[in-house]
Amino acid sequence: MKTLYIEAKYEKQVTVPKKIIEKLEKKIAIFTTLQFIDSLPGIKREIEESGRTVKIFKTTHTKNPGQIYGCNMDKFPGVDSFLYIGDGFFHPKAIIVGNDKPVHTYNPFSNKYKLFTREDAKADFQRQKAGYSLFIMKKNIGVLISTKIGQSYPVLALKLKKDFPDKNFYFIAFDTVDLNRVNDFPFIDVIVNTACPRIGWDDKTDKPMVDLQTIYFYSKLI
Repeated sequence: MKTLYIEAKYEKQVTVPKKIIEKLEKKIAIFTTLQFIDSLPGIKREIEESGRTVKIFKTTHTKNPGQIYGCNMDKFPGVDSFLYIGDGFFHPKAIIVGNDKPVHTYNPFSNKYKLFTREDAKADFQRQKAGYSLFIMKKNIGVLISTKIGQSYPVLALKLKKDFPDKNFYFIAFDTVDLNRVNDFPFIDVIVNTACPRIGWDDKTDKPMVDLQTIYFYSKLI
């Protein structure tokens, strides 16, 4: 099926208030979502005029430099902190996951500012670590596999059978992952997410869930 991608961009130019720029560290990287991407050059210029150094990184999966997805947990070296332009906190948490640096956030719609630190994502890390512990202890494991382009990793999902031969794996394929459907499998103890990273991080699930990347990070198998 052919897919048409239409970019929906904010038509006005976003600027960052001076009082927020004054809170930023000397070396900073800025990120935003697609709708504000055209405002980045102006924001970069504003911050640099304050004597700060600004970097705009290109992430692994995004089209534009400075654009970020909620699943971009890349490491971005050479900066003291980050500035995220946009609403919501899902994207800033992605930056925190990959980088132990503060993330300043500015919502151009509400004009509100918030500083995110590693402590703000502490509960998310704890849930992932607890999910990994249960994965090691339990026998019956459900594995979520997305069939969507860019989110489908069946080869890595099947690798679990080789690396953990003592467990029973049940592979559940979705076009659109519906976390409520995991309740259809009452015999499953733990869910492993192999689709878009961070599915389940901010969601309430009836079964413990852990990312595939978390399993291999702690088990040191790759």
